[in-house]
Amino acid sequence: MAYSFSGRVRYSEIGENGLLTLPGILNYFQDCSTFQSEEVGLGIDILKEWKRIWVLSAWQVVVDRYPYMGERIKTSTWAYGFRGFMGFRNFTMETEGGERLAYANTFWTYIDAENGLPVRLEAKDTDAYRGKDGKMESKLDMEYAPRKIVLPEDYEQQDSFAVQKHHLDTNHHVNNCQYIRMAADFLPEDFAVHQLRVEYKRQAVLGNVMIPEVYMEANKATVVLNAEDQEPYAVVEFTK
Repeated sequence: MAYSFSGRVRYSEIGENGLLTLPGILNYFQDCSTFQSEEVGLGIDILKEWKRIWVLSAWQVVVDRYPYMGERIKTSTWAYGFRGFMGFRNFTMETEGGERLAYANTFWTYIDAENGLPVRLEAKDTDAYRGKDGKMESKLDMEYAPRKIVLPEDYEQQDSFAVQKHHLDTNHHVNNCQYIRMAADFLPEDFAVHQLRVEYKRQAVLGNVMIPEVYMEANKATVVLNAEDQEPYAVVEFTK
């Protein structure tokens, strides 16, 4: 079952170029999936009651065009599969006229909020995302990238910084989009992102220290946000 909501790009969502930012697109996608979960009765409150959370494991986002301030857009999402403790979800952003602006593939992990371990999905966790006939929506026709991001050899380590309160979400972890904002700070000024890939390795909380490693290639920049033990919280790859 697909879900959509319409909106208009706000001034507060645009960058210096007058266009919706990449984190802005991701926020629309995240909000869309949250709205759908609330609509079907599997929102934040019921998951809190069940002591369950959905954790985003990986993004692949492709942007064909960034919408401009005031442009009317429609954001859509649907789950196209569940397996074990994993869920798979597509997103699209379109103009009123049907021009596809951006689209995405995502992997999600169903987690026990008390012990942080993956939990096998049951019918009550997934049935509401199916159509009336019990079937899943079709997988979006797109070029799917591998989930794992391969790193080049050479990198530059950057100054470390600590997780602040404004980075956190309702689960008291760093919000998915905040990792991307952190990583994007290391992009060159003229770097226009066409594709974003993210691997989320583990969850960061208030006070954790991020130690960034930046890998630069001709048309690609990859930022690894490491913990103090040199194991990553997230790997973020930007491609022109």
